[in-house]
Amino acid sequence: MSSTDAKVEQMFQILLDPQEKGTEKKQKASQNLVVLAREDAGAEKIFRNNGVQLLQRLLDTGEADLMLAALRTLVGICSEHQSRTVATLSVLGTRRVVFILGVENQAVSLAACHLLQVMFDALKEGVKKGFRGKEGAIIVDPARELKVLISNLLELLTEVGVSGQGRDNALALLIKTVPRKSLKDPNNSLTLWVIDQGLRKILEVGGSVQEPPGALSVTANSRMSASILLNKLFDDLKCDAERENFHRLCENYIKSWFEDQGLAGKLRAIQTVSCLLQGPCDAGNRALELSGVMETVIALCASEREEEQLVAVEALIHAAGKAKRASFITANGVSLLKDLYKRSEKDSIRIRALVGLCKLGSAGGTDFSMKQFAEGSTLKLAKQCRKWLCNDQIDAGTRRWAVEGLAYLTFDADVKEEFVEDEAALKALFQLSRSEERSVLFAVASGLVNCTNSYDYEEPDPKMVELAKYAKQHVPEQHPKDKPNFVRARVKKLLAAGVVSALTCMVKTESPALTNSCRELLSRVFLALVEEAEDRGTVVAQGGGKALLPLALEGTDVGQTKAAQALAKLTITSNPEMTFPGERIYEVVRPLVSLLHLNCSGLQNFEALMALTNLAGISERLRQKIVKEKAVPMIEGYMFEEHEMIRRAATECMCNLAMSKEVQDLFEAEGNDRLKLLVLYSGEDDDLLRRAAAGGLAMLTSVRPSLCCRIPQVTTHWLEILQALLLSSNQELQHRGAVVVLNMVEASREIASTLMESEVLEILSVLAKGKEGPVTRAAVACLGKAVEYGLIKPNQDGQ
Repeated sequence: MSSTDAKVEQMFQILLDPQEKGTEKKQKASQNLVVLAREDAGAEKIFRNNGVQLLQRLLDTGEADLMLAALRTLVGICSEHQSRTVATLSVLGTRRVVFILGVENQAVSLAACHLLQVMFDALKEGVKKGFRGKEGAIIVDPARELKVLISNLLELLTEVGVSGQGRDNALALLIKTVPRKSLKDPNNSLTLWVIDQGLRKILEVGGSVQEPPGALSVTANSRMSASILLNKLFDDLKCDAERENFHRLCENYIKSWFEDQGLAGKLRAIQTVSCLLQGPCDAGNRALELSGVMETVIALCASEREEEQLVAVEALIHAAGKAKRASFITANGVSLLKDLYKRSEKDSIRIRALVGLCKLGSAGGTDFSMKQFAEGSTLKLAKQCRKWLCNDQIDAGTRRWAVEGLAYLTFDADVKEEFVEDEAALKALFQLSRSEERSVLFAVASGLVNCTNSYDYEEPDPKMVELAKYAKQHVPEQHPKDKPNFVRARVKKLLAAGVVSALTCMVKTESPALTNSCRELLSRVFLALVEEAEDRGTVVAQGGGKALLPLALEGTDVGQTKAAQALAKLTITSNPEMTFPGERIYEVVRPLVSLLHLNCSGLQNFEALMALTNLAGISERLRQKIVKEKAVPMIEGYMFEEHEMIRRAATECMCNLAMSKEVQDLFEAEGNDRLKLLVLYSGEDDDLLRRAAAGGLAMLTSVRPSLCCRIPQVTTHWLEILQALLLSSNQELQHRGAVVVLNMVEASREIASTLMESEVLEILSVLAKGKEGPVTRAAVACLGKAVEYGLIKPNQDGQ
């Protein structure tokens, strides 16, 4: 232990020695310090040897390498340890730690972001690994430290000298930390506090314009991150009074810029409205209805200055999201957008005007009968979008708008067909989805959902359609090219173009832009891709199985269910050990068990049962995992299901689970009908159900002889059922029946006597003379045991 103390001291001496600048020795010392801090004992050593003060000196040097080493060491010290976290904040100063986020060096900013995330987790969760000695006593109120941290993050948002990357990292931390993880948690006080203390600061980032000097430094993703944070805060509110307060604060902020600050203020206000329309759209729509806002948007569209036009056209695009406002803009703003599209010399303006036209042109959604524009207009718009998308000379931020346009236009099946035929456009789309332009993720996912028709669609009841026509109500019509055969062809073209690897990269993105809604869209696309069994191998080969796991474990309920169903389809047709190698196979169990809940469809229940059957047949550890996830009672419930395929799948799953000791104990326990159900199912008409039930019986009677004695007690028809199995023309059923009879004969002389007194003796004698095989061997063994008991005698020839 004393040698470790000396080593820690030596490492700090090397790091703080100005003579060692840039040497390999210094680099090695920093690496050793980080590695040591990862172990709890090492972190404690550094902490007790005045480590935090020495790390503070490393941070003060301003050298990127030393700052990175210090921050990564602090991560080890604070990880899952409340008291060390509070002590570290006390020494370094909360403001100092938070403001490291704002440095220009991207790697240092990210390291500071990771440290703050670890600190938040430690303050929120407490010590996870049990009590750690006296340190636990110094914690007074971690909630106070938490609020101080968040307060400093909010302050950072509006500091002028902070880098755009640092501002994005601060927003990402607030998104992860402030809203409740689950709406079941009744306490949303942190959200209310942030709205009161920091809503204006978040709106200031959301309303920032990139161009003017002296303004806040923002990146292409900053406004999107602000929108996501605002949306999460709004969704976390519990009652109308809280929402009304949110609306009031937003409206007051927009009015303060709109009414008193001249044209620059009006631009800022309109940009803020755009930010709200992309996030909590209810607040955005209310802001649009404020006096003079919509009129100013229309007026600024005709401005000669590019930055004013950009802000106004973007606001108009976001405003067209609501159908009622889309119809108003169709009547009043289409000519304006067309004018901008045709006459503007700037591609950035033209592409945005085009997106506005795309959005208005798709206001009818997938309804073939509701067309906003003349026939062929949407195809022309889509062609122009694809042209811009494929143009590498245009920056990613502008090309993102071309994807937005296609996301709307792909509601039209003609556009979908042309898009999937255009290989260059598909490759450009997938390439853009992998770029640093994170705000494109939702648009890419939306376009792919439309191309694969993976949105929810229910076939209308023909009688209701007739009734609606009689009442002269509008009835939506499906496009002829949205029929299943067209959809299947589009899916194959997307797979050939490499859609799976693009989706996999999108899932791996660590960005606030990958919202739960975006995850749901990706899950829908994956489910559409694995619909056909022959396509599943391609999806697995390109990493689809690995990408589906995080989608099934996090996101909206619908998204998780869709991803879990896609996992089930892959597990049914592919070898699970190849699809999910190593430890990953155990992560598949929970999503599959979630599909057994009653709120899932019959098809989802059936596919989950088949997938679990495959997993249960692989190893005892997997069976233990299925039992641990409380799947057995649900599987038993489905064994009583009326639908024969679900009942059969549940019985097959139980048959494989019967190899597990815990499940065998359930069958052996007194006072239940589990064994009776298997015996009765072994006598059903459905051969596949009989095979599963008889297989379960054969397994259970082999490992638990006590169950053999209970079979005659569970039903009076047991003998007829066994005879029917032995007489079956199906070899598999015969074999299972013969094994059950053999187990019963070996278990008890009394049962063997009953069997030999019945027609079973005659059947076994015939089977024993058949061709060599498992059935013959089992029959011979039964008769041999009966001879041993003295119940029957061998023939003269010894047979």
